[in-house]
Amino acid sequence: MTRIGIIIGSTRPGRNGETVARWVHEIASQRDDAQYELVDTYDGYVFVTPEYNHSTSGALKNAIDFLYAEWNNKAAGFVSYGSVGGTRAVEHLRLVVAELQMADVRAQVALSLFTDFENFSVFKPGDHQVGAVNTMLDQLAAWSGALAHLRAGTTMATPQSGA
Repeated sequence: MTRIGIIIGSTRPGRNGETVARWVHEIASQRDDAQYELVDTYDGYVFVTPEYNHSTSGALKNAIDFLYAEWNNKAAGFVSYGSVGGTRAVEHLRLVVAELQMADVRAQVALSLFTDFENFSVFKPGDHQVGAVNTMLDQLAAWSGALAHLRAGTTMATPQSGA
């Protein structure tokens, strides 16, 4: 079965990332298309990232940069949070994972500190966010499975053109 890890992208004291990641894991655990866990070595990843200074956290970027080949031919999905939903952090992460030969999925979950958190610290996502998580996970599970042949070192047969 396809394995997808959920990565917590912040180490700051009082971080919101762990609560957000556990929420994503709770939703993902109700699915049967892949096995979802909070992280080691997997076929695909959900990066849960805060937005700090218009980008991702330094801790997450450092952790990603520590490896290279281990990321290749795996899929990446994003759950972000911040004043504008953490979308600028994901914009940067999409560039980073592309360089690591990862396939990022289009759907993402953007959680606003204004509407999905009470007093900017108590996580209370809107009901519509569950659908956003499932859409992202649908794409992530599909891409993680589709890339399996590349991780195994095999190539898919391509049709011969008839000239």
